[in-house]
Order: sequence, then C-alpha cells, then structure tokens
Amino acid sequence: MLVFLLRRRCFSTTTTTPAFSNLYTKYSFTPPKSLDDQKPKTPNIRSQHSDNTIRKKKPLYRPPSSLDRSGQNPIKSDLPFDFRFSYTESSPAVRPIGLREPKYSPFGPERVDRAWTGVCAPAVDPMAGGKEEAEKLEAKRNKIRNMVQGQDLTNAERLALVQSCGKHKTKRQINLGRDGLTHNMLNDIHNNWKQAEAVRIKCMGVPTVDMKNVCTQLEDKAFGKIIHRHGGSLILYRGRNYNPKKRPVIPLMLWKPQEPVYPKLIKTTIEGLSIEETKEMRKKGLAVPALTMLAKNGYYGGLVPMIRDAFLVEELVRIDCRGLERKDYKKLGAKLRDLVPCILVTFEKEQIVIWRGKDYKPKEDGCFLVDRESFDKSDTNPGGHESQDVNHYQIELNSDDEK
Repeated sequence: MLVFLLRRRCFSTTTTTPAFSNLYTKYSFTPPKSLDDQKPKTPNIRSQHSDNTIRKKKPLYRPPSSLDRSGQNPIKSDLPFDFRFSYTESSPAVRPIGLREPKYSPFGPERVDRAWTGVCAPAVDPMAGGKEEAEKLEAKRNKIRNMVQGQDLTNAERLALVQSCGKHKTKRQINLGRDGLTHNMLNDIHNNWKQAEAVRIKCMGVPTVDMKNVCTQLEDKAFGKIIHRHGGSLILYRGRNYNPKKRPVIPLMLWKPQEPVYPKLIKTTIEGLSIEETKEMRKKGLAVPALTMLAKNGYYGGLVPMIRDAFLVEELVRIDCRGLERKDYKKLGAKLRDLVPCILVTFEKEQIVIWRGKDYKPKEDGCFLVDRESFDKSDTNPGGHESQDVNHYQIELNSDDEK
C-alpha cells in the first residue's frame, strides 16, 4: 500500500495538468494537448501601468458659490440712483455718526462696479458729486420713466387692470413690510411685470405711516405708475412701452447690511426743560390714557392726522405699542417726530409718549394721502393725482378686495 502511494505521488509530480481541468483529480485521466489552453497568458497591463505612473488625485469638490467671481467682470448697472438696502426707511439727508461693521459690500466682493460706503453704493463718486449731479440723476430718472410709461391709460383700461389685480382674480402679490421698499424688491417687481402689466403691493407696518413717501419711492425707483390705492394696498402699472427683455440690470444684495449708528432719539433732558421737569413729564405721559393701540403689521396711515387732532386738546399723547418690536416703534417715533412734528419724551414700557412743545402751531398742509384714491382723469386735480371722489364701480371693487 505504501509503495502504491509513493508511485502515485511521483506520477502526480511529473504530470502537468492545466489549472482549469479536474479530469485527473476525479478520474486519473491526463487530458491531451489539444485541450490545453493554446492562448498565451497576457500579463496584467493595468497593474504594470499603475506601477509605472502614479494616478492623479481628483480635485476636491467645490460647491457653486455666487461669491466666486474668478475670471468674471463686475456687474455694471446704469440705474440713475444710489443703491440702498431700503429706499423708504433711510434718507440721504440724515447722516449717521458711525458704522457697526467694516465697509463690506452686501453685493459680494467685486460683484458690482460701485463702491460701498457703509450706507449706500452711490451712482456718482461722492467726492466729485454735488447738487448738480443729483439734479442730473433726477432728470435722467424722469426721462426714463416718461419713456417707459408712454401715453396715459384711459379710464376703461385702468379699471380693467385694477379688476385683473383684485384678490378674487389673482394671488400675485408683493408684501412690503417693516424694511419698506428694499433693493431686492425692485427685482421682484420686474419679475412680476413679466407675467402681467400690473402688480399688487400690500404695505404693512411702520412704512405705512408715510404712504406718500412709499408711493413716491415706488414710482421713482421702479419707473412705474400707481393706478389704484386703497389703504395699504397699491397697484403698480409697468407702462405702455415696457419691454421685459430690456429691463434694467439690478444686482441683488446677498445679505442685509448692518444699520449704521444714528444720534439718540431721546436725550437725557428735553430741550428747554430741566432734569426734574423732564422726569415729571415722563411720569405724566405714561399715566395719560392711550390715544390708540397699534397692531403688529397693521396699517398706520391715519396715525399722524389722529395725533394732530389730539394735540389741539391735549399736550401729551401716548401710543400703546405692546406686541411690537422695540426697533419698530423706535422707527415709528422717528417718523412721527418729523411728520407731526412733535418732541419724543420716552419709549419706556413699550409706549411712545410725545409732547407737542411749548409753542405749538397746527400744521395744515396736504402732505398726506387719503385712504382711498381715484385716478380717473375726470377726477384728478391740476396739481396732482390725489382726489377724494370715488366712483360707484371703484367702491364695489374695494369692498370685494376687503372680503
């Protein structure tokens, strides 16, 4: 038995069988040469190639970023006005006393061909500009607006547009909130004008105190025309000659810039009074019955006339602002100081207390718009487009909008 195993072992070492054949192991059979693999085995070229050359590493994935402007020119805009974050809540006449952050442009680094001053991106170099440059820019804005508007609308056309923008007809609407008319909102207006000739704008909150300023800025910056107004709801018409393909270039702000530092609204002592008289007036003002209570995101268009009427009888007026943010009723106080006019006493306990002053004279001027306006040609005044007469069709339309 041992001899047989040795012979078998010697025979197995001498015979060569292909690796893929199991004939010998099962049946002790040696395959003929015709069944052998006639193709020569090729070496692994891929492994040799990897040994000779080192594979290059893939670059790291970089997500697309609007801040990456490598190889691109800055955006050029020919709009003849200074770029601001808010056109209704900031005034070029009021100069700040400091900045809260470095002068980082909210448009992004090197995205716009205008320098950011911390407050605005001026259309003209502020060092070289003056009243003459401001007048040239205003004349250019008026020229562009007249070219875009073209011939005035007839009464039938205006009423048809107002009816098409009603709440029962379309849901398209732009909301104007506490920041007022912002720069990016101009882009939203032009986007809506692609689909329709007019767009509905709903104004809420602090900007509604001065609706005349809101209407003026909308017409001045968007080059449109307001054809209907009821309370805080406006309808802005784009114009007869408006071409969506030739709309102005409006670079977008990528973030909200920090508001600059302005002088304090309320000082330690009121001008013309002593410290004791100031303290006594603040205590007395907080005890006065509230004239009105402001709702959050409400319409405040009748607040200034209400305060002027109250000043005919009372010396101090208190406005209840519970529920509003502190920065909102501070902005509200700053607007009331200039519009009424009046003297701010305190903002304590979420209240606005204002004093009419020692030598108060009622201000009688038509600087405020009525709650409801008619833009019919037969009702317009020669001095402007304000009128208090409203036809029967418009009253029915406004009642439908309120529903």
